[in-house]
Amino acid sequence: MTGSPDIDIVIPVYGGWDFVRTCLQAATQQSVAARVIVVDDRSPDDTADRVAAEFPDVTLIRNERNLGFARACNAGLAAGTARLVMLVNSDVVLEPDAVERVLTAMPDEASRRVGSGATLLLAPDGTVDSYGIVADVTGAGFVRFHGAALPAADPVDPPVLGPYGAVAVYVRAALDEVGLFDTNIFMYGEELDLAFRLRAATWTCVAIEGPLGTHLGGASAGRESARQRRLSGFARGYLLRKYGVLRSRWALRALAVEIVVSGARLVLRRDVLSLRGRWEGWRRGADAPRTALPLDAVDDSIDLRQSMRMRGDRYWAERPAASR
Repeated sequence: MTGSPDIDIVIPVYGGWDFVRTCLQAATQQSVAARVIVVDDRSPDDTADRVAAEFPDVTLIRNERNLGFARACNAGLAAGTARLVMLVNSDVVLEPDAVERVLTAMPDEASRRVGSGATLLLAPDGTVDSYGIVADVTGAGFVRFHGAALPAADPVDPPVLGPYGAVAVYVRAALDEVGLFDTNIFMYGEELDLAFRLRAATWTCVAIEGPLGTHLGGASAGRESARQRRLSGFARGYLLRKYGVLRSRWALRALAVEIVVSGARLVLRRDVLSLRGRWEGWRRGADAPRTALPLDAVDDSIDLRQSMRMRGDRYWAERPAASR
């Protein structure tokens, strides 16, 4: 392999050595090499020591305390210099030519005001894990094509807002202009917020065609774990306030959806943490700079009924072919 100064791979880790080792093996054995930067966010085990021992050529940053996903990513981003940066979750296994294909898909991005690239990832069962994100008029974000069969994953329909955080490609010039991840967000929703800021600054996103890897999922906080429910609730409450959604023309819709979603989780699952997280995020949002959602960032074709269905696991798998 030949060295490539054009791309940095940033991998934030928090324990889970088995995931991390597999991820790093794939990242360091690419057909076109990249600088690999690992940010250990004060893992509760010996993951950092194992990375140092088994992957000596990787740049390793050790956080002195657990700072959260957004801050860990920012530390890795600040340590790199390449024109492109590829954020990779530690539970993702990249295809051997992933870096090469990213470079091919984004050769002159800054001149075209392309600020990010959304990647197509598979789930272990071969269905689509994610293909970027889309948002409705209330600023609620949804992962495109999650659970759909691979042939259904269209790069342009619906229009992609930004990359999903499991593997997200950013142009460093765009990040230099709008800033890195919002550090008020510990985990979840940080890529949605960055996508809004990039779009507000007229940077667009392209969907990179073809699967770039497999996302095993849930290595950091666990699917539907108490931590995941609270942190994702926090992000929603925070972004609602940061972007002034409840002061917009969509306030009643947003409020109604939050009451239904939180109420259903409270009644059916006895899930208090999602509601508590929303309240904590709302309070934290008081300190965020006020800005409106960029109108061309949201998909106003997503009506209330559709936005509720998109919260279910089967939406993309059951999406009618006529709507593609």
